[in-house]
Amino acid sequence: MTAGHISNPVLPGFHPDPSIVRVGAEYFLATSTFEWFPGVPVHRSTDLAHWEPAGHILDRPDLLDLRGVVDSAGVWAPSLSYHEGRFWLVYSIVRTVGHPYKDVDNHLITAPSIDGPWSRPVFLNSSGFDPSFFHDEDGRSWLLNIQWDPRDGHPSFAGIVLQEYDDDKRALIGQPRTILTHEELIEGPNVYRHDGWYYLMLAEGGTGWNHGILMARSRELTGPYELDPDGSLLTTRDAPEWPLQKAGHGELVQTAAGEWYLAHLASRPVQTPDGPRCILGRETCLQRVTWTDDGWLRLAGGGRRPSLEVPAPTGAEPGPAAPTVARDDFDSPSLGGSWSTLRAPATPDWLTLRERPGHLRLRGRQSPHSRFDQSLVARRLTSVRSEVTTVVDFRPSHFSQLAGLICWYDTSTHFYLRLTHVEGRGRVLGVVLTDDGVYGELPDSELTTDDWPLVYLRARFDGAELRFAASPDGTDWHPVGPALDASKLSDDYGDRLRFTGAFVGVCVQDLGGTRAPADFDWFEMREHDGGE
Repeated sequence: MTAGHISNPVLPGFHPDPSIVRVGAEYFLATSTFEWFPGVPVHRSTDLAHWEPAGHILDRPDLLDLRGVVDSAGVWAPSLSYHEGRFWLVYSIVRTVGHPYKDVDNHLITAPSIDGPWSRPVFLNSSGFDPSFFHDEDGRSWLLNIQWDPRDGHPSFAGIVLQEYDDDKRALIGQPRTILTHEELIEGPNVYRHDGWYYLMLAEGGTGWNHGILMARSRELTGPYELDPDGSLLTTRDAPEWPLQKAGHGELVQTAAGEWYLAHLASRPVQTPDGPRCILGRETCLQRVTWTDDGWLRLAGGGRRPSLEVPAPTGAEPGPAAPTVARDDFDSPSLGGSWSTLRAPATPDWLTLRERPGHLRLRGRQSPHSRFDQSLVARRLTSVRSEVTTVVDFRPSHFSQLAGLICWYDTSTHFYLRLTHVEGRGRVLGVVLTDDGVYGELPDSELTTDDWPLVYLRARFDGAELRFAASPDGTDWHPVGPALDASKLSDDYGDRLRFTGAFVGVCVQDLGGTRAPADFDWFEMREHDGGE
């Protein structure tokens, strides 16, 4: 990072739909988590360049119930704001994706500090997703979200709706009003007041290569709104060679010195024979923006494409660089904040760091295709040049018991280096996978490990290529299976709606219901330079 500059992405790996707010000298970023638990990670900074984790907001079952939600449903586009001495978080829980329906509930929680305690959720509405709050200068608060329309012959994205919220009643009041419709797909609404205007910031064009940010403005909060005559504020739809693709869905923040920054998502593709694919998912970036003399927002560097490096705020004290924790030795009594579980919290009945000190013990539950009770913990992949290693103590006694290292996109697409029991051979290591919903085994990958005291497992990402290896001692490594197409772990593979990013983790299954345990001594994820 160049001194005095911000390097993008500021949050690498799966950190989509950023929401940003400043309170005093601190900035806070919250991002979407979809089917992962805990929900909505928060990062804090004092200079916008250096960010450190500040925990998760939706970390209690009463705040987040995701059991059974389909892949890429769950928590969509949370939005943070600060009003009357409290943090406000509004978020969607989506339970049905695709067409024609979106079953979605929007909730509000508040807290006196970003660290909580967060209130019990207030149900707001179910009319659409991407909610945000606007707190006007007169003290009134307003909810915005998109209106979803499932009817044949009608645009599904039916416009941006606005409705007042009464904090004393903890309920929406009055009638919702549609304040803007557009022929282009628009979502992600946020309102800002500046120089006598109400500015409506919108995500446009969907979440893929056509993504962008569009602005509109009005003298009245309720409209009518005029669109920016110059079109998109930010997009890369016309620049397929640009390093930051899919740029869009953003929020604004103003520094104490009066400068403006835009937090937005973008993706860094790798090239494959089937076209570009974004293995790391949608990441969080920042751009410096300015207001023109005629009252429209523009990128400070000109044009409408996101920059990899932008000036940091004037006079900001550089914050400390967040330490990169490459290795987890599982010496703590609780799981660290970089770990996530699927759809449900880690509870002692299936995950413990106490029963065998210095080890993560997972008890096997349902299959990798389950949307309910998986014993899987994983971390975001933050570089396509990564090597992930772990060591496991596991003695399966039946083919229904499995454990190992998994490279994950969702229940429909993942690569699994797993140990299991094979009759007459004992403990066997091999690769199984699910490719866009189709399960397969790689028989040529099988390696007998019955006489190994422990099994070391490794996954190495090198651009779009993934290779597995194993070792009895951590020194003598054996390739396991062929090179695999890591680019399938992306939004861009298959025909399903996919909104997350690649994770790597460890998991255990016991399909017979006996909850056989596997013990992992440590887990390490390191970036490599492409050499051996």
